[in-house]
Amino acid sequence: MAISPTSTSQTTSSLVTALGGGSGVDMAALANNLAAAQFASRNDRLTARSDKLSAQISAASNIKSMMLSLNTSLGTLVRSGDLSRSPNVANGAVAAGTLTGTTTPKGTYSLEVTQLASGQQLAGKAFAASNSAVGAGTLTLRFGTIAGSDFAEDAAHPPVNVTIAAGATLADAAKAINAANAGVSAYVAQTVDGARLVLKGQEGAANGFVLEASPGLSDLAWSPASSNGGQLLASAKDAAFKIDGLSMTAKSNTVTDTIPGVKLQLKAATPGAPTTVGFSDPATSIAGAMQDLTDALNEVMAALNAATAIGGDLAADSGTRALKRALSGFAGSTIMPNATGATRTLADLGLKTQRDGTFALDTARVGAALAADPEGVAAMFTNGLYGVYASYDKIYRAASSATDGGTLGGSISRYTSQLSQIAEDRTELAEQQEKLRARLAGQFTVSETRIGISKSTLTMLQNQIAQWNKSS
Repeated sequence: MAISPTSTSQTTSSLVTALGGGSGVDMAALANNLAAAQFASRNDRLTARSDKLSAQISAASNIKSMMLSLNTSLGTLVRSGDLSRSPNVANGAVAAGTLTGTTTPKGTYSLEVTQLASGQQLAGKAFAASNSAVGAGTLTLRFGTIAGSDFAEDAAHPPVNVTIAAGATLADAAKAINAANAGVSAYVAQTVDGARLVLKGQEGAANGFVLEASPGLSDLAWSPASSNGGQLLASAKDAAFKIDGLSMTAKSNTVTDTIPGVKLQLKAATPGAPTTVGFSDPATSIAGAMQDLTDALNEVMAALNAATAIGGDLAADSGTRALKRALSGFAGSTIMPNATGATRTLADLGLKTQRDGTFALDTARVGAALAADPEGVAAMFTNGLYGVYASYDKIYRAASSATDGGTLGGSISRYTSQLSQIAEDRTELAEQQEKLRARLAGQFTVSETRIGISKSTLTMLQNQIAQWNKSS
């Protein structure tokens, strides 16, 4: 194993000292202490700077985390619909309603579902097994309306050709139909009569279909005029329903804006038994949500005030102060520019900004706003371009941007980069300190060796003189 010159010099110095030679001083410790003293002030400055940056990153990250928590809570509250005039269907087995956001719904509506939309289902001729050969050629799916034995093709819905390769089985034919993505799914059913190709179309009367086949695939063809051994299991139908007694139809069971601002999902037909669609009153929930919002904003502002106070970790941080200004103006900013009522700001809903930047809630004003403009207030707590969540989310996203040096996120990014640089500086400083220690240790070892030699020579001369004197 190779031995470094530094290790050799340290070992020599230690042996010389241990044997009582040299100066008697621990030169290795002296070199280490002198090198440490030389770099002590710079190491202390780096440590102090590192501690400050760590505190700044921690304070800024804590504020950002609080902002994110509030943003997430607001988003969940808005998306859940608890604070909007959510549609309620009296008989939930008939339909379910959700808001579309196209308008603010109000009032009550009568809903009677007389027929659900359905897709055509067809079972083809029976084969011995799923691996039975079906022939080769082209299947053509044509779409339109079927009435009895008549088929009226929909010119706006182009036919789809499906190629069936030579040697294909019934299962292969099902795979080829599915691969065509024509809006018709296929599978092979094992029935008491044998294996049958089952085809299922999309909802809506115009999505009925016939299956034409080239001569080599004649056993797979089907039309209402010539069943060819196939069986029509279900016909394609439109949904039929009444809103306030007015008859309407839809191509699917998802019906949008027949009731303004509402999407209905029809579930069951109950002819002669209408149900009622109404809307919940969110007044109580909104009042509670406003108090929760005020408390959450105050938690964020308390952290901002502490961080930016004299001596605070972020007292001189521009990003933190920018966020503080943005939140201070939150109550008075227009969050519903498209509002038709009197409620356009959170201040109109009772939120007040106090002298220290914290918030207070005027509960009487909340009640007055809900009484005067219930629809406008409810609209503030819905999902969209405007409203409480959209406006707060805009502030949060701006503050979180790591690419803008004037934001909280930019400050975190900058401090993190500076902390990484300090780590590199420390590594470089440690290398310089080690080089100085090694150089001093080498120099001291040489001196120690020379002192040891001088002392040995002196002792020899002293002993020689003593012998001379004794002989005389």
